[in-house]
Amino acid sequence: MLSARVKLRHLMAFQEVARLQSLAKAAQALSITQPAMSKTIRELEEMLDATLFERSPQGATLTAAGQTLLRHAGPALRSLGEGFQAVRDAAQHDTVVRMGALSTVEEGLLPLALHRLHRRAPALRVHVVTGPSAYLLSRLRAGELDAVAGRMSEAREIRGLQFEHLYYEPLVLAVRVDHPLLASKARVDEELGAYPWIVPPTSTTLRDQVERFWVERGGAPPRIALETLSLPLSRRYAMRSDAVWVAPLDAVRDDMHEGRLRRLPVRLESRGGSVGLCTNIALPPNAGVEILRECLHASVAERANSSEGT
Repeated sequence: MLSARVKLRHLMAFQEVARLQSLAKAAQALSITQPAMSKTIRELEEMLDATLFERSPQGATLTAAGQTLLRHAGPALRSLGEGFQAVRDAAQHDTVVRMGALSTVEEGLLPLALHRLHRRAPALRVHVVTGPSAYLLSRLRAGELDAVAGRMSEAREIRGLQFEHLYYEPLVLAVRVDHPLLASKARVDEELGAYPWIVPPTSTTLRDQVERFWVERGGAPPRIALETLSLPLSRRYAMRSDAVWVAPLDAVRDDMHEGRLRRLPVRLESRGGSVGLCTNIALPPNAGVEILRECLHASVAERANSSEGT
């Protein structure tokens, strides 16, 4: 149990001395005198009955006890800071939406929905974090995000969260417009293994689907050139090489329409994955998330109508 004698100023002073390895520099950073800094650190050491720093003319170095405290005090102070920020955000009447975005929506659907959202609510600020589904869903579960959008229904981390389906999105194989496979007289699927691939990283739901395809296809898997979720990097590499890019259709739709990439006639999956919006019902309601949900649905309908008209 944390002693009532330990104050926030003790932990902040300890963290600054550990970071700067100097009582004088830490005192300057916190705008206090060096004697006051020395007294604060001495009080903390007395309360813990442990020496936290080895003092020398060169500065202050953490002892083993100090290193142990830092492993726990650092995350605790960061968490407390995030709590203060969360309270400030709530006080702004839901003017901030903290959103996680998977690569399956960040190129097409999400920009369309955000433009619609800001036409409707110009003052609403959206803080977007990208990454794999496991990372984003864990942050949603911890209350660090308000919602996550993308293809994630297959992710184990989604259990206990609320997922709302929007549409199905397939993975496709994209290559540069003058790729040798497009001119081959043989069946494309028979020559896929001869070229390097750009694939999602391991431990992602998209990579799991790619590996299922390789197993069902039989034979040795192709050589992997790149493992990344970065769409710009994947796109540029595919356009400058013979690599076959495993991409969400949403990420390459415009490139194919404008003639920068071509889709190979190979089906990776029968229908595609479920793309949707995931929220945590344990979190307080956020009016901004409700607006975002409506804008996502409207944008999906707009794209569907546009596809039917072409």
